Amino acid sequence: MTSFQLAGRFALIVAAILLGHGAASHPARAEPAAAEAKKPDAPACDRAAFRVLVDVGHTAEAPGAKSARGLYEYDFNLRLAKLIEQQLTDAGFDKTVLLVTEGKARKGLTERAVRASSSSADLFLSIHHDSVPDRFLEKWEYEGEQRSYSDRFNGHSLFISNGNGDFGGSLTFGRLLGQQLKVRGLQYTRHYTEKFMGHRQRILVDPEAGVYRYDQLIVLRKTHMPAVLLEAGSIINRDEELAMGTPERQGQISAAVLDAIDRFCALRRPVKPAQVARHPAPAAKPTYRPAAAASPLLARKRTQ
Repeated sequence: MTSFQLAGRFALIVAAILLGHGAASHPARAEPAAAEAKKPDAPACDRAAFRVLVDVGHTAEAPGAKSARGLYEYDFNLRLAKLIEQQLTDAGFDKTVLLVTEGKARKGLTERAVRASSSSADLFLSIHHDSVPDRFLEKWEYEGEQRSYSDRFNGHSLFISNGNGDFGGSLTFGRLLGQQLKVRGLQYTRHYTEKFMGHRQRILVDPEAGVYRYDQLIVLRKTHMPAVLLEAGSIINRDEELAMGTPERQGQISAAVLDAIDRFCALRRPVKPAQVARHPAPAAKPTYRPAAAASPLLARKRTQ
């Protein structure tokens, strides 16, 4: 064997040793992929067991704010809440309940809060549409009548109460819902942080998701499960009023609610009836109505 052949064989042996040493010194290079494959799946939401109470803000007798074109807030609330209820049940949240109450404002608020707390709901979501303090209102003529409007503010807002029985859960769901609305290009209003709002000024708990604290709200303070109030948009703003009446905007909001509830449900265990048995239902109960096709908004004349 020539000296050239010996040198070649020696080079091959050295290369083999070096390759073997490199493989031995990095035995876990393939492990990340294997570990990734072994990661447990994220907990899935048990939709059939999760109970959602979708509250229609205000009542037919106390219909809330009036829009720039003379329609009452209650009609906007009812239409959007029905759509949310329908989408939730279609998605498998079979125990979703649409809560419609009757009567005057104060009595209706108290009854719905007590009834909600006595139920076995895992989440309470109250649907509203926003207005502004009277001092911000201007006048315009619509369909031959003088109407009030304010185009100064627009956007949605989310409220939770520090007095709620599950403040942490309320904040978690509020953040999830705010994030889902943001993903769909919807922006929350910031005017509640301004000093000119006076006693209506609120603490902004989460500036990313648009979650405010409103500790005095009865439906949030007197409920024992996580509770959030959604002001879906400003109906006193002329452009936003029109947007709030479209299937596109209602669809965006209801889809955001569905995704937020699904994520929240995956983080929570459904409440067992025994856990809420200490909150008996009152003698007078609000009416529960099944979902129905959304009716057109009706203008009601308010008795002056």
